[in-house]
Amino acid sequence: MDVERWIAYFGRNRSNRPEPDWRAPIVLAPEVVPPLVRSLEQFRLGDGGGPASLIAWNAESFRSSTASTRTAVDLWFAEEREHARLLGAAVARFGGRRIESHWSFRVFCLLRRWLGVRFELTILLLTEIVSTAYYRVMRRHARDEPLRAMCRLILRDEAGHLAFHRDRLAGAARAGRVRHGRPWEVRFRALGLAAATMLWLNHAPALRALGASAAEYYGDVWLELTRFIRSLRLGRARSGSRVGFAEAA
Repeated sequence: MDVERWIAYFGRNRSNRPEPDWRAPIVLAPEVVPPLVRSLEQFRLGDGGGPASLIAWNAESFRSSTASTRTAVDLWFAEEREHARLLGAAVARFGGRRIESHWSFRVFCLLRRWLGVRFELTILLLTEIVSTAYYRVMRRHARDEPLRAMCRLILRDEAGHLAFHRDRLAGAARAGRVRHGRPWEVRFRALGLAAATMLWLNHAPALRALGASAAEYYGDVWLELTRFIRSLRLGRARSGSRVGFAEAA
């Protein structure tokens, strides 16, 4: 992929990011706040609050393939750290605390370390997809404007991250290193639904308290998986960097 174009994109994406008004009055019902805070605390840890870098045992093989690749990966994870900052501000707004560990996060990191960088990148991609569904459902139902503003900022970044991954995979397909046919799609969707279920197990109380349902959440996950697969196959036929960069920008 055209890494230099992505470096330019990440640089531009740092601009025009209005900070949510964290001091605005809280209008959520009192019974909504406790499950919401627990969800935000966990998301802050997983979304850039932990090791904001590639941590697979062989991650350096991907990160150091070129100097530009290292820079692009660093910029990608810098945005993840920004998500953790925003989520930390939301946690503080609702009187929560910054947790340093959670069982699901420990499992997440172990899988990333043990299974190699290719699988780590797949796990991170699927996490971006299911997180997009989470933030979209939260933005749709939350009546708290600072929380909605945070979701808008993070969703903007996630769209770029998904396009970045799509560009990378489309380039690998054009080079003949991988195929994204029906068997790949079945595995990808199965892993995506597994990731979605892990998220739902941890965050269903918050989404339900806001007024969302399991059917709505899983419908958004399925839609995001479908969009990614379709755009990946389109990017394989065209210039992946052009497709991904244009849609992310």
